[in-house]
Amino acid sequence: MSSRIVVGIGGGIAAYKVCEVISALVKSGAEVKAILTPAAQEFITPLTITTLCRQPAYADASLWQPHHTRPLHIELGEWADLLVLAPLTANTLAKLATGLADNLLTNTMLASTAPILIAPAMNTTMWQQSVVQRNWQQLLEDQRYHALGPAAGMLACDTVGEGRMAEPADLLTYINSLLVTKGKRDLKGKRILISAGGTREHLDPVRFIGNPSSGRMGLALALVAWYRGAEVQLVHGPLATPLPTTPQLETVAVTSSGEMRAAVLAAYPQADWTIMAAAVGDVKPAHYFPEKLPKKSLPTDLPLKPIPDILAELGQQKQPHQKLIGFAAQTGDIIAPAQDKLERKQLDAIVANPIDQPQSGFGTDQNQAVFIDATGHPVAIPRCSKLQMAHQVLALIDGLA
Repeated sequence: MSSRIVVGIGGGIAAYKVCEVISALVKSGAEVKAILTPAAQEFITPLTITTLCRQPAYADASLWQPHHTRPLHIELGEWADLLVLAPLTANTLAKLATGLADNLLTNTMLASTAPILIAPAMNTTMWQQSVVQRNWQQLLEDQRYHALGPAAGMLACDTVGEGRMAEPADLLTYINSLLVTKGKRDLKGKRILISAGGTREHLDPVRFIGNPSSGRMGLALALVAWYRGAEVQLVHGPLATPLPTTPQLETVAVTSSGEMRAAVLAAYPQADWTIMAAAVGDVKPAHYFPEKLPKKSLPTDLPLKPIPDILAELGQQKQPHQKLIGFAAQTGDIIAPAQDKLERKQLDAIVANPIDQPQSGFGTDQNQAVFIDATGHPVAIPRCSKLQMAHQVLALIDGLA
């Protein structure tokens, strides 16, 4: 059955971003119904939303139409698997925080038990007002509400500051996660350390030994863990895509394996789970040249030296309450090398993924893997998006003895 989502649109210039969200959801197979507040219709027309949703958009006048056999706000509230409110204005925020329901949107919110994703957007000065912050904190005490943003940047009023609505791509990622978790924060109270991306070992300021890791898998794990309530620290090498502006993850950017080792070892003692999804190099040039070498001076034979094994070092330091999970990117037989790595490095589990299969491994939006625990029991994860795989991996880790 397709997902059923009610999108509420508030009155703000950021309403135009919601069109992209609705379009993407419908294309993915979700059924979307939308509600526009009176102020929202000053920025975007019901015809636009109707066209994107493939069904009529609702406005306050719809609340009183006699052809409904049951009150419309009750029908919509019970129908929805998830409600999304974007942009959330200061006015609607105040209503929701105090339980007021004077239009179709706020009535529907109160008539539903589904999780609600809210994305505020307003002028920086408005956002920073103590009364707005009080309403915001009060609303977040309700576990039904999941917040994304606001971000900082250029606002429609030509000022720069906090108040920008989350970008459509970030909203879609969170929406997809909420549809999986049903709004549960099952990792609340966990501190999770995650590494992502590849490392680079420089020969000179320009040339380096590296690998094609994009960091997408590690970033997906970090986002999903955060969505599910965990406290997350992400240590990452160079990434193929920018970090999201919302949520603002706790991150440490590194380049070399030495920098990654220092950052991971510093954070490791505080972590309940550590997931090493980064593609850390195995060797580096034996000599580093601080100035760019002329082409004619490049060595024909490049002396190499091994890089310390971060994962094995973590395995030696692991405490009984900690869980340590590795990744193994392999070609050919992925099981036997992963099991060997799991045992040698004293891991609780390992995720073995093929990098010689189409739409799998480095640089793709999808992945597939076999999750192997310390007993050697394998669980296959069929090809899916890296976000979906992240949910499955975290659920399997949570189920470890």
